Amino acid sequence: MLFRRRKPATFAGKVRAFLWPRKGFSRGLRYMTLRVLRLSSTPHCIAVGVAAGAASSATPFVGLHILIAVALAYMLSGNLIAAALATAIANPVTIPFILAATYEAGVVVLGRSSHQMLSGGEIFDMLENLEFSHLWTPVLKPMLVGAIPLSMTSAVVFYGLAYAAARLFQQRREMRRLTRVASLSVSKKHEA
Repeated sequence: MLFRRRKPATFAGKVRAFLWPRKGFSRGLRYMTLRVLRLSSTPHCIAVGVAAGAASSATPFVGLHILIAVALAYMLSGNLIAAALATAIANPVTIPFILAATYEAGVVVLGRSSHQMLSGGEIFDMLENLEFSHLWTPVLKPMLVGAIPLSMTSAVVFYGLAYAAARLFQQRREMRRLTRVASLSVSKKHEA
């Protein structure tokens, strides 16, 4: 085989690589960022797509983030690929924090007192019994209400960051292209 290891990885090596990749976790984030910046769209379209992905990631609809992001980006004339890639903000590490933040924000917006808030165990018991009518008022309603300000805030923040990054990336790429064309034309004049 062309890309096979000379020495097969041990089980412990595979576990270590799964828990902590050799190149680190930032490599995947950097790849996704460059993939979004290299899209051939205007900075506004890219930023709208990223904002749609970030907004959908701040909702409690785990599993539907990509569909929501693509629908939002389509309605707002954003880049669909950027929207789908930006939903990676909600990953297994960040989802518990996002869900907790939506719940807490919903409790604040709805003005509930601290004695009405549920503990994690009580929520787990309700989820175990799957009683939707008992889950709606104490859990789902605050999460849905709390997702609105969090989604809007993350969309505004990520729009600004993505617009600035895409604009800067495209300007630098254009400058590199122009200097390459200028150097080729100068070299052709010297040859003639």
